[in-house]
Amino acid sequence: MNNNANSGGFTPAELRKMRGLKTPYGVQRLLDAMPYHLADTAWSPRRVLRENASHCYEGALFAAAALRVMGYPPLILDLEAERDTDHVIAVFRNRSDGHWGALAKSNYTGCRYREPVYRSLRELALSYFDVYHNLLGERTLRAFSRPVDLRRFDPLGWMTTEKPVWFVAEYLLTISHYPLITPAQAKRLHRLDGRSFRAGCLERAEK
Repeated sequence: MNNNANSGGFTPAELRKMRGLKTPYGVQRLLDAMPYHLADTAWSPRRVLRENASHCYEGALFAAAALRVMGYPPLILDLEAERDTDHVIAVFRNRSDGHWGALAKSNYTGCRYREPVYRSLRELALSYFDVYHNLLGERTLRAFSRPVDLRRFDPLGWMTTEKPVWFVAEYLLTISHYPLITPAQAKRLHRLDGRSFRAGCLERAEK
C-alpha cells in the first residue's frame, strides 16, 4: 500500500479523522450522522468532511476516499433508474472472503449500507431493487454500472479540490450499464404498499 498516494493531499488532521473511522461500517456511521442536503453541488471529500453534510453523489465520493485511506481501492458504482434519479454507491470487498458490500448516503432509508455478503456486484445491486422507489411508489431501479476506480481521477485532485467534481458524474454517464430486469418484468411491477413507502421515506429531507 502506498500511503502517500492514498493520503491524496489530505492534511494530517483530515487523515486522523478518516482513519479514526477504522472500518467501512465506521464510514457509514459518519455518513448516516451527516445531514442530507439538497443543494445542486459536487463537493470533494475534503469539502464534505469540512461541511459535515452531503447528498448521494458526494457521500459516495467521500466513502470511496475514506476507504482508500484505510487501504481499500476507491471504487464507486452507479445504479441507474427509470423515472427517478440515479444513485451512486461506494463498493468494497471483504478482506477475508472477497464478498462485496456497499456504503451510501441516501434520502431514502433502504438505499444505504450493505454488509459485505454479496458474491457478485449484480447480486449487490439487486439488493437495492425493492427499496429503490420514487415518490409515486414505483420501483425504479433498472441497471448498474461496472465499478469505477477513482484513482483514474487523481490528476484532477478529486479528493481534495475546492472545485466541483462533476467530472466523475459525467464519466458515469459514458460507461456501460448492465440491466437488472427485462422490459417485460418492468411492465409487471407493482407499486410499494403504503407502509413500505412510508418506511422508505422516514426522516426524508425535503425542500
